[in-house]
Amino acid sequence: MFPLASSQPTNTTVDLKEIRKIVELMDQHELSYFHLKEEGVDLKMKKGADIVQVAQAAMPAAQAAAPAAAAAAAAGETTAAADAPTGNAITAPMVGTFYAASSPDVAAFVAVGDIISEGQTICIIEAMKVMNEIKAETSGTVTAIVAKDSEPVQFGDDLFQIS
Repeated sequence: MFPLASSQPTNTTVDLKEIRKIVELMDQHELSYFHLKEEGVDLKMKKGADIVQVAQAAMPAAQAAAPAAAAAAAAGETTAAADAPTGNAITAPMVGTFYAASSPDVAAFVAVGDIISEGQTICIIEAMKVMNEIKAETSGTVTAIVAKDSEPVQFGDDLFQIS
């Protein structure tokens, strides 16, 4: 991935310029964790004072989707209303797997109709075995949850609609 300063396995180091480039890339892509393991080098970098590690339990989609579908049916919502989100979009800041809750047995961070405030944790995106808490960039009311729980998301994909 990154050329190493020395090609000898017993004397392998990562150049300071390479570390600076990694830090720049972490900032540019809003990454909070980086791990490079190559022959003779094991470099781990983590940034951010408010990083919270979340248990890395597998979240079955069927378990999380069933209560959401039941709640929508009980509220009398139609699928046409769910397919027509309104308001401003909160988009994915990275590629990964979207999780609406910290584990399968707890309530989702937010639900349709919830009022959220700037800085509030609204979901988790798992990227390369790291659970990244995604925080709201603006305040408002959640009008739609666009992303599907336990499904992959791409950078820029809509996660939520708020008004």
